[in-house]
Amino acid sequence: MRREFPAYVADERTTLEAWLDFHRDTLAHKCEGLSPEQLRERATPPSPISLIGLVRHMAEVERSWFQRRVDGRDVPYLYATEADEDADFHDVDTADLDADFAAWREQSAAAREVLSRVETLDRTFDWHGRTVSVRWLLVHLIEEYARHAGHADLIRERLDGSTGL
Repeated sequence: MRREFPAYVADERTTLEAWLDFHRDTLAHKCEGLSPEQLRERATPPSPISLIGLVRHMAEVERSWFQRRVDGRDVPYLYATEADEDADFHDVDTADLDADFAAWREQSAAAREVLSRVETLDRTFDWHGRTVSVRWLLVHLIEEYARHAGHADLIRERLDGSTGL
């Protein structure tokens, strides 16, 4: 998978959405061509982070921010439970990898759909008593994807030596 950097000159919204997509693609790229065992392998004990855990986590993140917060829907969690809010990272040994990747793609598509109906990045929503703009959310998700892409990069390099874009 070859990814291109977003346009060097574009309006704010186009730039933010393109960088979010770029980092989504980066996570997908880091998972490409690996065996189920490699996708499940933990980064380094005691960390529960694995590549499939990152995919599951970002599906949960996209669903929570865009559907719950921006769109105001009462949707259930995909992986988190009352007993384990980090089940996205913990329950990967028997995870259905195809279903998990499909869920992530579906949540990314749903996020894009919600975002397409947002008229302005100045639109706000409530997050635990804080007023948050959609602009802030996009920057936050770019930051979160980029941070986790760094984790994925280190895991991938440890697994098979693959580095870079």
